[in-house]
Amino acid sequence: MNNVKPILVTGATGYVSGRLIPLLLADGYKVKAMGRSIPKMQDRPWGQDQNVELVKGDIQDVESLKNAAKGCGTVYYLVHSMISQKGKYRNADKNGARNMVQAATQEGVDHIIYLGGLGDINHKNISKHLISRNEVGKIFMESPVPATILRAAMILGSGSASFEILRYLTERLPIMITPKWVSMPTQPISITNVLGYLKGCLEHPETKGKIFDIGGPEVITYRDLFRLFAKEANLPAPFIIPVPLLTPKFSSLWIHLVTPVPAAIAQPLAEGLSLPTTCTENSITRIIPQDLISCSEAIRRALDRIRQEQVDTCWADAGEIKYPEWSHYGDSAYSGGTILSCGYQATVKGRPGNLWKSIEKIGGRTGYYGADLLWKVYGIIDIFTGGVGLSRGRRSEKELRVGDALDFWRVLEIETESKLILLAEMKIPGEALLEIKMEAMNRDLCNVSLLARFFPKGLVGLVYWYALHPFHQYVFTQMLKGLVNASNSKFVKNPNKYSPGPANTCRLSDQ
Repeated sequence: MNNVKPILVTGATGYVSGRLIPLLLADGYKVKAMGRSIPKMQDRPWGQDQNVELVKGDIQDVESLKNAAKGCGTVYYLVHSMISQKGKYRNADKNGARNMVQAATQEGVDHIIYLGGLGDINHKNISKHLISRNEVGKIFMESPVPATILRAAMILGSGSASFEILRYLTERLPIMITPKWVSMPTQPISITNVLGYLKGCLEHPETKGKIFDIGGPEVITYRDLFRLFAKEANLPAPFIIPVPLLTPKFSSLWIHLVTPVPAAIAQPLAEGLSLPTTCTENSITRIIPQDLISCSEAIRRALDRIRQEQVDTCWADAGEIKYPEWSHYGDSAYSGGTILSCGYQATVKGRPGNLWKSIEKIGGRTGYYGADLLWKVYGIIDIFTGGVGLSRGRRSEKELRVGDALDFWRVLEIETESKLILLAEMKIPGEALLEIKMEAMNRDLCNVSLLARFFPKGLVGLVYWYALHPFHQYVFTQMLKGLVNASNSKFVKNPNKYSPGPANTCRLSDQ
């Protein structure tokens, strides 16, 4: 396939794109992977593949799309603005689709493949989310570039937002008071089958210019889906009480409190549960035949991958990495305000490799090595103030990648056995970074430091920082001690306060 034009996959670090790219590479295709952060893509398992070209692009920037589409034969449009734009995603999605059409037309692209949402656009309960997906599909179908539109309902796979909602609600709520949509029919589809159809459209030119419904082999209600999950997870079947008064907005708030999925994402998804999401035609099954995976099998596979810590992509890992402008500089006057910090460092005797293993496992089920009760309390407060809390956990308990969600942090930078930088995504009046650094002095001796930096927003930010400063001092010293103990190391010198100057400011690579 060396003579085939490269394939552009947009939203490369998203849930579906991040699984499609290795599938295409395994079949010998050359891929252009487009995202808003080159370092984030480089840190993916496929990021260093010789058949991948990484390009920086944004659907709101038509020039970047032209650059990404240059020389490509097919474009997979697998981006959505629901996370980045929140309530303004509908206009952003339409503008992004128009930009893609303009770029694809000017660069001579042969085919656009788009994954949209399943649901009758004329149904009285049609959601804004599904209207938006339909609008994007319509823009592509009316474009000069031939397009294929796939429409799917719930995607069952480890790490998908819909699966996470199903999983956490079933695991955490033995009794569910649900809206009446719990009896609505739906036709879930395994992520494996979604990828099979996406790749199949590339190999079957007769799919151009057509819209296809894609679904699994079963039509099932959400009530039965909850019970099916409980059976596969060896949990008691939840007792479900449907009531007519619960609105999608209330449902989304409840989902936010119980699951890692924030209300900004949960509400559009919950609104889409108020109408049937079943296939109205199945012509694609004749064009691209494949074994359709049942709901039971799809759930079983997803749970197995979670247990084995083999979740390739996760909904929480999608989106832009927002590097704070002030993090590049040590001069607070340049950044437009005061940068506050609290840090501790110590000299440690022990193998640096063991210490790094403990650093890399921070968060998730491991916790923060000290003052875990305070971290949990902070996580609960964050959820009730609209933040993500600690419930997102980690994609893997064994490894970290740039861009990974880690509880209420985002991994900004990793230098193996040297440095880990986390960006705070909790609800706080400012921006914060947590940096853990390790400098090996010899085979059995190293210096380790833990530094929190905070850029306050107004008086509220200053009050927040100084009110919590005593807790920060306790928490960070306990964390440092816990890290050392977990690595079977010992202090040569006890932790002491660490206040770096401008020279120690975080060095972040070009984005």
